[in-house]
Amino acid sequence: MNLLSARLATLSLFSAGALLLGGCNAKEIAALQQQNAALTSSRDQLQAQKTALEQEKSRNEAALRSSLLNKNQQVNQLNDNLTGAEQANSALSADLRSKEQRIAEMQRILDQKDAAVKALRQKVGDALLGFNAQDLQVTVKNGKVYVSLSEQLLFKSGSTKVDPKGQEALKKLATALKGNQDVNVLVEGHTDNVPIAKGTPGMRDNWDLSVLRATEITRLLTENGLPTSQVTPSGRAQYVPVAQNDTPANKALNRRTEIILTPKLDELFQILEAN
Repeated sequence: MNLLSARLATLSLFSAGALLLGGCNAKEIAALQQQNAALTSSRDQLQAQKTALEQEKSRNEAALRSSLLNKNQQVNQLNDNLTGAEQANSALSADLRSKEQRIAEMQRILDQKDAAVKALRQKVGDALLGFNAQDLQVTVKNGKVYVSLSEQLLFKSGSTKVDPKGQEALKKLATALKGNQDVNVLVEGHTDNVPIAKGTPGMRDNWDLSVLRATEITRLLTENGLPTSQVTPSGRAQYVPVAQNDTPANKALNRRTEIILTPKLDELFQILEAN
């Protein structure tokens, strides 16, 4: 039994006692009435305390329920965020694996092209053995094979007709390249900075001379078996020298034709376009 119930029971007993003591004197009655008033006041205070405690309890329970609801909402939000993060991470991982596969595929193709360039350089070099190293050089640069032929091997000064020795070299080069459709062939004509003689038939300047020489070499290559779609002539005049045009020897180095062999990279470009 709680304190309030006990005090109420006591108050009831005093009230009953007051009825039973009807024969008591006035002093005793007054004392009992005073006690009754004190108990009644105490009861009211306890009742008020009880009400206040119950209200506080209700507020606390409501606050606790609100806090729990808020915590549950936060937990749910965190779970949603975690699920979203896991999904995003899975997507990123899949994308990373896909990119790694494409990079590996590109590297495989590049490795194949590097091997093809080395093999092509060896094949061309073997086909052109016996020519003077000062007149004909085969090198690899930037993933391409460069066949550099001097003017002395190919042309007389100011001429666009290829000499017999040059025709022999071009025929051997065409034979080495024949059937290799995965190689683009660019023929670049180069000159020194000495202007051509005025009145030279069909030519105004070194542009014309370099283009006509490149065209003549292209014609010989195609006549000896290379498809016309595989060979492109280009004239560079004096604007891409390999040496200063300050001595006769250096000018001779600049008067040259470069045949540039470039493996096709169609597979690689397809992968890059897919990205």
